[in-house]
Amino acid sequence: MSADGRALGAPGPPRKLTVIVPVFNERTTVAEVLRRVRAVELPLEREVIVVDDGSTDGTAAVLSQLGDSTVRVLRHAENRGKGAAIRTALEHASGDLVIIQDADLEYDPEDWPRLLAPVLKGRASVVYGSRFTGERRNMLFTHWVGNRLLSMVTNVLYNTTLSDMETCYKLFRAEVLADLRIEADRFDVEPELTAKVLRRGIRIYEVPISYAGREFHEGKKITWRDGLVALWVLVKYRVRRRV
Repeated sequence: MSADGRALGAPGPPRKLTVIVPVFNERTTVAEVLRRVRAVELPLEREVIVVDDGSTDGTAAVLSQLGDSTVRVLRHAENRGKGAAIRTALEHASGDLVIIQDADLEYDPEDWPRLLAPVLKGRASVVYGSRFTGERRNMLFTHWVGNRLLSMVTNVLYNTTLSDMETCYKLFRAEVLADLRIEADRFDVEPELTAKVLRRGIRIYEVPISYAGREFHEGKKITWRDGLVALWVLVKYRVRRRV
């Protein structure tokens, strides 16, 4: 293992980026998200895999008009959660790199080059986009406290210095994800991925990103209960003998 956590003899420069877009009841934003996903300029090929996670608000009808040779749309018959949607997408992913893109306009694909740069330069195999080191629309104080608390717990338990464990923007070399068995079905996939990467001795590289957080009346879905679950997940994977 190299100093940045990459396996010795790992594959060469990546050629394709797989973009995973989990979607649940985002009919008003998903078309704009996919427009931005298509528009951003990248130095490598991309494939986009959208997983409609049992939407009931007309999202499926919108997505039926958006699929093409670069956007593949998969569907769950019922809502199973973000983690389950990511698992479904990974079964069809063929990229050397994988990034997760929420469908709610909180995260801007124009930030992808920032995340890609450390990997393309051979400095990292996992890169997170930090909402706390770049420009952002200020979030509610309670959300800020919750995110900071979860990152602090992660740092204490796993001897690291992450500023934003719960960020959506997580970029992985495909072989890193192939070595992980994702168990979470819902938002607890965020701490699970982080815990399992860190338990494998892989150092996570962080870059600043922009952030335009929503409030609950705008459709935000994660709640304080998800924060409690995340705490449990972080502790569970720290004490579990094998992950």
